[in-house]
Amino acid sequence: MSINIAIDGPAGAGKSTIARRAAAELGFIYVDTGALYRSVAYHCISNGVDINAPEQVEGILSGITPELRFIDGVQHVFLNGEDVSDRIRTPEVSMGASKVSAIPAVRAFLFDLQKKISRENNIIMDGRDIGTVVLPNADLKIFLTASPEARADRRYRELMGKPDAPSYEQVLADIIKRDRDDSTREIAPLKQAEDAVLCDTTELSLEESVEKIIRMIKEIL
Repeated sequence: MSINIAIDGPAGAGKSTIARRAAAELGFIYVDTGALYRSVAYHCISNGVDINAPEQVEGILSGITPELRFIDGVQHVFLNGEDVSDRIRTPEVSMGASKVSAIPAVRAFLFDLQKKISRENNIIMDGRDIGTVVLPNADLKIFLTASPEARADRRYRELMGKPDAPSYEQVLADIIKRDRDDSTREIAPLKQAEDAVLCDTTELSLEESVEKIIRMIKEIL
């Protein structure tokens, strides 16, 4: 029987990095559900589909095939057979992912893929509604968070070396807006599951955060 760990939390909390490293340490499969939503948003943005028009987004779903492939233990995101892992990590796609993830048809489209992976593997899956919707019976649920300022600083440092990198102020504004959008949407809003363990990493380094998550998981194994 597979072991399922659910990690939820707001944008920029470090879920993907921490979950990926913890999974590697434990020999689990890491599943970045946000990357699946990003791939849908990327396709829409690249093809002129209005992400604010649910009927337009729903119309393109039958023509796309997002996949998570694990190459040498590292997750890669493929869209219609093309590796888009790097192209989906932009602020524009990030905001677009928040929009498309609020569309019921998109959530239903990706739900079966997420459930299939969880049934077949020992996994750490992160997202916004993993513990509340996708894996309500997960062996361990963690709600990973940090202050908006700490999250903005981390995201800014990730982006500052890239062309057209946004200012810290813009990153912070985007984080605050993303929090508001994710927590107030009607479909699967961001919230802590009643039986989830809160883990605030505001004052923790990345290494300390990874070690804390690994300890929490080992306690239930």
